[in-house]
Amino acid sequence: MINSGLVLEGGGMRGLYTAGVLEYFMEQDLYFPYVVGVSAGACMAGSYISRQAGRNKEVNLGYAGDKRYLSFQNFIKKRELFGMDFIFDEIPNKLVPFDLETFRKVPEQLIVGTTDCETGEPVYFDKNTHGEHLLKLLRASSSLPFIAPSVEYDNRLLLDGGISDPIPIRKAQNDGFQKNVIILTKPAGYYKHPSKLSSYFKYKQHPKINDLLISRHTHYNETLAYIQAEEEKGNVFVIRPSITLPVGRVEKNKTKLQDLYELGLQDAQKQIKNIEIFLTN
Repeated sequence: MINSGLVLEGGGMRGLYTAGVLEYFMEQDLYFPYVVGVSAGACMAGSYISRQAGRNKEVNLGYAGDKRYLSFQNFIKKRELFGMDFIFDEIPNKLVPFDLETFRKVPEQLIVGTTDCETGEPVYFDKNTHGEHLLKLLRASSSLPFIAPSVEYDNRLLLDGGISDPIPIRKAQNDGFQKNVIILTKPAGYYKHPSKLSSYFKYKQHPKINDLLISRHTHYNETLAYIQAEEEKGNVFVIRPSITLPVGRVEKNKTKLQDLYELGLQDAQKQIKNIEIFLTN
């Protein structure tokens, strides 16, 4: 475990799969010294590192039907589908408190990936330096163009980390972690297609972001190809949904979300022995 990392993809409400996997890891007392995630992946990692079993489910499944959490009313009022103030302020500070003290105290490192609006480059923030601002960073990493505003932090305007680095495996490797477990939120065989949204709408205020949105499918699919090559070399262990469930990025159906969460638990349980072998060899 000394040189092992955990890499977490985003995916909006599909992050309930990651929540299920991480919940099982917590049950097994399996913690990685290095965790890097973007968007929903980074959000799920926060409660995992803070040892708050059940919190990811309580927040993301418990409030899925709440209009303050996700609704078109939010978009009409604030130009954001997800209620970002509700999710990253009211919930963690009042309704389902996030244990920031434990998060900052434990030895595990968390890297949150974001995207710089001006340069279009990925920007990563580590727990040791920026931990007290975690909620703002998670908000930035989860702010998708068109459905959430950018977040100002550290003299930058930031958006969703998945735009520039959808699955940050290379970040983990560049930071010195050569054995990595990757949790993906889409099943085997998935490949991203060109976005119809980017064909009709231009993100004019930040041209670099617009360029990334147009080519996002190419970048994502290239990352998948790289992961497959690393998997064949024995450098990474990939956990992904073992079956295809009809859950979208902005899914509100609690039954579907519950099924996805349970699938994450089940897949992690089935793979735990293989993960242990991978990490110790």
